[in-house]
Amino acid sequence: RWMDGQKNSKSTEKLKFKPKRAPGVQPPLNSQVSTPGEMFSHFFDEKVLKLLCNNSNKYAVRNHRSGRNFAWSEITIEEMKKYLGLLLYMALLELPKVSDFWRKNTIFYVPFPSTVMSRNRFRVISSNLHISDPAEDALNDQRKGTGEHDRLHRVRPLLEIMRNRCMAFYHPKQHLSVDERMVATKARIGLKQYMKAKPTKWGLKFFVLADVNGYTVDFSLYQGKSTVSSGNGLSYDVVTSLVNKDYLGSGYVIYCDNFYTSPLLFRYLGQQGFGACGTYRQGRVGVPTTTENALNRGSPRGSIRWIREHDLLFVKWMDTREVSICTNVHPVYKGETVLRWQKTEDGKRQKLPVPRPTAVGEYNKFMGGVDTSDQMLATHSTKRRTKRWPVTVFQHFLDIAVTNSFILHKELCASRHQKPKTRQQFQEEVAASLLGVSLHSMSEHHPSEDHFPVATSQKQEKAQRASMGRRQCTVCKRSTPWQCEVCRVGLCVQLERNCFRAFPGIKS
Repeated sequence: RWMDGQKNSKSTEKLKFKPKRAPGVQPPLNSQVSTPGEMFSHFFDEKVLKLLCNNSNKYAVRNHRSGRNFAWSEITIEEMKKYLGLLLYMALLELPKVSDFWRKNTIFYVPFPSTVMSRNRFRVISSNLHISDPAEDALNDQRKGTGEHDRLHRVRPLLEIMRNRCMAFYHPKQHLSVDERMVATKARIGLKQYMKAKPTKWGLKFFVLADVNGYTVDFSLYQGKSTVSSGNGLSYDVVTSLVNKDYLGSGYVIYCDNFYTSPLLFRYLGQQGFGACGTYRQGRVGVPTTTENALNRGSPRGSIRWIREHDLLFVKWMDTREVSICTNVHPVYKGETVLRWQKTEDGKRQKLPVPRPTAVGEYNKFMGGVDTSDQMLATHSTKRRTKRWPVTVFQHFLDIAVTNSFILHKELCASRHQKPKTRQQFQEEVAASLLGVSLHSMSEHHPSEDHFPVATSQKQEKAQRASMGRRQCTVCKRSTPWQCEVCRVGLCVQLERNCFRAFPGIKS
C-alpha cells in the first residue's frame, strides 16, 4: 500500500563509502606539477601517435594503389603532433571552413597555420587519417553477416586505449550518473541512431558513465542489437557493463533516468555494493501496480507517497506533475523543502515552501554529470563535418582527452588551493605544446624577420634549378623559381617586381 511520506520517514542506512582507490587524480599526475600539454600527453601519448601514424601511412599507400592521385610522404610522430595541434587551434578560432585558415590577400588572413604545414598537406593527412590496420579491416569486412564481424573494428584500437586512459588517471567520487551521449554524423551507416529528446537527434550513440564534475569515466559506443546479452534488456546490460566493481570498488551511488531504472537492475547493484537512484516508468516489470492511497490529479502540491519492497523504496511526489523515483540508498523524507509559486487564500501568488523527498533532491543534484560533460565537450570542439564516421569518433576522442585533462587540471588546482586556467587558456597551451611553439611567440617579433626567399626545388642539379620545379607566384600569378621558406608559397624576387615584399603574409 502507498504510504504517506509526510507521516512515515523511515530511512535506510547509507552504504559505506569504500572506493578501491583514493578518489581524485591518480599517480603520477597528482605527484608533480604538470603543464596542460603534459597532462594531455598522458591521453594521446606516443603509443596513440604511433598507432595513428602507422595505420594512416598504410591507408594512404592502399589509396594510392587503388588509383587515387595525391602527393604523399609518410607521417611522422612530430608531424602528427602538429596536426593535432592545428585541430585544437582551429577549434579555438572557429572559422567556417578549414580552407579559411590558409586564405591569402584578405583582411581575414590568418598567418600562423601556413607556418606549421601547407593547406594541401593538412587536407591529405585528414583524408588518409586511419585508426585501424587496413589489412585487418579487409579481413573483418569478409566476416560480415557472421558472429565474428566487429562493427566497431575501424575505431576499436583507439576506443579501448581511450577507455583505459580515462579510468587510469582519475578515480571518481561517490556519485556517478549513466546516460546517453549523441555525437552528430551525416555518415550513411547502420550505427547511426535517432533520439527525439536529445538536442543532437541523429548520430552515434554513446553510453557514458560520468562524475558530477563532468569527467568521462567510462563509455561504450552502441553498435545495435547484440547477439551476446544477459536477456535482461539493453538498459540492464549497459549499466552493468559500465559500473565495474573491480575498478570502482563499492559504496558508489549510481543515478540514471527512467530508461535504465528497473527493480532487477537496482537489486543487482545493491548486491554488488552500489547504491542506485533513478526515475522509473510505471509499467516496468517489478514496479508496484497498486493504486491504493496513490497520488491523483487532485493531490495537493508537495504530497508524498511511498512503498517499500525489501531493499527498494518507490516514492511518488506531486510537483507540477507526478514524479516517480526509485532508490535503495535514500530515506523517504528528511524535512527538505523547495520554493514553488502558489496562490494564497486572497488570490495572490507567492513562493511557498513545499516538501520534497530526499531522493528527488539528490537525483537533481547528481544526475547531471553526463550533461555537464556534454556541455564541456561542445566548448571549442574539434569536430568538423566529415563523411567518414571513424574520423568523427577520432575527433570525439580528441575532445574527451582535452576535456578530461582540463578537469584533472582543475581538480589538482583545487587540492593545491591555486587558481585554475580557463578552458580556453588550457586548450591554447595544449595546442602550443603540440605545435612546438611558445604561446606568445607570434607577438615577440615581426613575421618578416623569419621569412626568406628560397628555391622552389632542391632536387635538380644546380644548372637546372632555374627552369625546373618552378611554381606560380601567389601575387602576380607568373612562374617563379622562388618561394617563401616559411609560408611555402611561390613568390617572385626580380628587379622589376618584388612580390616577396608585396605578399601580405610577409609584411610586418
